[in-house]
Amino acid sequence: MDADDERLLEELLEGKHRALARVISKIEDRAPGYRDLVSELYPHTGNAEVIGITGSPGAGKSTLVDKLAEAYRDRGETVGVIAIDPSSPFTGGAVLGDRIRMASTVGDMDVFVRSMSARGTLGGLSTATTDAVTAMDAFGKDRIIIETVGAGQNEIDIVRTADTVAVLVPPGSGDSVQTLKAGILEIADVFVVNKADRPGADRTVQELLEMVELDQGSGFGGRAGHHGADEAFAADAETDAEGDSQSDDADAEDEDGWTTPIVETVATEGDGLEEFMAELENHRAFLEASGKLADRNRRRFAEEIRTLLREDVHAVLEAELERAGGIDALADAVRTGETDPYSIADAVLAPVEDCLAELDADVEVESQSH
Repeated sequence: MDADDERLLEELLEGKHRALARVISKIEDRAPGYRDLVSELYPHTGNAEVIGITGSPGAGKSTLVDKLAEAYRDRGETVGVIAIDPSSPFTGGAVLGDRIRMASTVGDMDVFVRSMSARGTLGGLSTATTDAVTAMDAFGKDRIIIETVGAGQNEIDIVRTADTVAVLVPPGSGDSVQTLKAGILEIADVFVVNKADRPGADRTVQELLEMVELDQGSGFGGRAGHHGADEAFAADAETDAEGDSQSDDADAEDEDGWTTPIVETVATEGDGLEEFMAELENHRAFLEASGKLADRNRRRFAEEIRTLLREDVHAVLEAELERAGGIDALADAVRTGETDPYSIADAVLAPVEDCLAELDADVEVESQSH
């Protein structure tokens, strides 16, 4: 790490918000040296509570996040907010930019709001989000709130990043609650029916209650979304590692005792906010008491490792493609019938595989010499 980055790291750890902003910018831009910088942050993390707020567009996420941040500040806690916005198709940047809707905490330096681009990620989170959370945690923020795009059923990456996920469901959702059942609703640790003063709110609450009661203990409700998703991710990981699904064992082991609560709020007025905050606290206490928090963190770091490896391997293969003549030339060769995609893939991977084989052989020789 160069001297400028060392100074930047020192300033961040000293609590200077300008340094935090610069570090997150380096993370988003994937600027030279950002990985070493983030690596140095990890020993200073582990104290923040990470809360995910998601839901369909128009559910009032930004207003609720604003009021939530204000309430935490009233308690004397510091807050970091990461607002994941849709990506501009032209610049890749966040379309909405810094959130002017979060007006209550404007000017309060202990509420740090940062908009980040989803950059086309189907799960609603960019790969830089986790690093930004790490930076805010190391900085010393007590609560980190991630507000996601609200892209629908694909937006489940938040499960891998947040300790507690709140899903906002607008009143009058009607049949759309059933439509979403197999998707975004299944990641919830807490349901929030926001704008509860509007027509249809009671019906929406009733439908959610029925879903929780009907499916309790069978993939929803009692092992609602985030907890069920934890087991699904664990099963996926074991399938990847062993080539054999472990989902039946995961189902058998997940009688964890958490039933997803349903909270009614009117965020613009602050109604229901205390109850919502209490449920967030209850879930955090449950995670700690049950040992689920440690499990969740372990899976989070496992997913970080996989993500970094995928990015690095992708970069290596892109370099090999360039050495092989470039993707356009290779695609043209397939078009003219000179070769095929499978042969090209084998040819590009061959030097990588040879290098790994040589490395394995060197390791084996070294171990035998000892």
